[in-house]
Amino acid sequence: MSKLDVIGLGKDSRIARYLRETRAELRKVVWPSREETTRLSIIVVSVMVGMSAALGVIDYLFSRLIGLIVR
Repeated sequence: MSKLDVIGLGKDSRIARYLRETRAELRKVVWPSREETTRLSIIVVSVMVGMSAALGVIDYLFSRLIGLIVR
């Protein structure tokens, strides 16, 4: 038994098999183009900013309403 087998890094170890299978799966991935990534990132950031503004306005209105009720 080699030292690599003892520490779990031998040719047929679980770690080596996991790394081989992970590499094989990553080769199957169809990565988006740079333009597509940029476009989708802009959409995500725009939606995030819009939702943040909407939730901020709603929070402000509810806090004002609660302030009027509690007085």
